[in-house]
Amino acid sequence: MAKYLAQIIVMGVQVVGRAFARALRQEFAASRAAADARGRAGHRSAAASNLSGLSLQEAQQILNVSKLSPEEVQKNYEHLFKVVRAKERLDEELKIQAQEDREKGQMPHT
Repeated sequence: MAKYLAQIIVMGVQVVGRAFARALRQEFAASRAAADARGRAGHRSAAASNLSGLSLQEAQQILNVSKLSPEEVQKNYEHLFKVVRAKERLDEELKIQAQEDREKGQMPHT
């Protein structure tokens, strides 16, 4: 029984190891492709990518923009910025609730 369990564990480790190695190869290939794309994009675009920490393709993916249109960029940015404001508002409400819970815990019970 222990022999079979050991074999199962070894096989599982091998499968996970292969998957990890495959994922690393894919990440290296994607990184290389991004570096090549930045190299072809020209000096100004490369400088902008270095400054922001994002490639043009990454920025377009984040804002879900297929073509560079000021209107589309602004519209999608405003929508996503609401997400930031929603998170800030919920965080504030959580702080208020935590404060109220602390105050309730400090009040004597009657």
